[in-house]
Amino acid sequence: MAKVAFIGLGVMGFPMAGHLVKKGQHEVTVYNRTAATAKAWTDKFGGRAVPTPRAAAEGQDFVMACVGNDNDLRAVTTGADGAFAGMRKDAVFVDHTTASAEVARELDQAARASGFHFVDAPVSGGQAGAENGVLTVMCGGSEQAYARAEPVIAAYARMCKRLGPAGSGQLTKMVNQICIAGLVQGLSEGIHFAKKAGLDVEAVIATISKGAAQSWQMENRYKTMNEGKYDHGFAVEWMRKDLSICLGEARRNGASLPATALVDQFYSQVEKIGGRRWDTSSLLALLER
Repeated sequence: MAKVAFIGLGVMGFPMAGHLVKKGQHEVTVYNRTAATAKAWTDKFGGRAVPTPRAAAEGQDFVMACVGNDNDLRAVTTGADGAFAGMRKDAVFVDHTTASAEVARELDQAARASGFHFVDAPVSGGQAGAENGVLTVMCGGSEQAYARAEPVIAAYARMCKRLGPAGSGQLTKMVNQICIAGLVQGLSEGIHFAKKAGLDVEAVIATISKGAAQSWQMENRYKTMNEGKYDHGFAVEWMRKDLSICLGEARRNGASLPATALVDQFYSQVEKIGGRRWDTSSLLALLER
């Protein structure tokens, strides 16, 4: 059992922090920008809620965070009353935010200068993965920091791996989102084509999902896509944030991402027809307009 703080109790962080109590048997302190959410968490899981990230970090062995973007992450770490000011020497800060590799390296340097450790550890698996404790966690940081953090992360992870130094976790999450973008567009076009061709979509997917076309997106999203239901997962506005990070990094490293850039524009069109909060499978809605 360790003393752990969790900063950010959104749709991902709320259940992740809960698994630290239920599965990990850790002593957990939480901070959330909206105090009512922190109270709802302590009412459900116990532990304690505190008014600032700094207060959450004080005296902890591990501090986990899962917030919105680079600016949110800086606000809860190095901002006024940020967690970094409360971190004890040799503690480990684990960031589950999907953010830029640049901010991961920046915070790793700040942590080293203050005598504690930083691991960038974005996750994949969505709200369902967080609730069921089966997330995939992609980590960057020192081998020492990762080795200490991995047993704690295990409370909500099915797969957890160190991919290299600070920033490597975020870069790997970018690869994940690049692959998903292409897969969802391909699945959307396939379902659209099957409908136009007069095929039974259920029968088609039951057949091709046993072959080379199979994917997680096909297995888990085709039914709701076929029914025009787009409230089952990761929101379009969040995906656009992630793809913006991918495209920005590609401009820096020289990678060519033509399909990713195109799918990002398709998601922009989904937003314009009112789909900002629809899940990412809503690319099909554009084809069926």
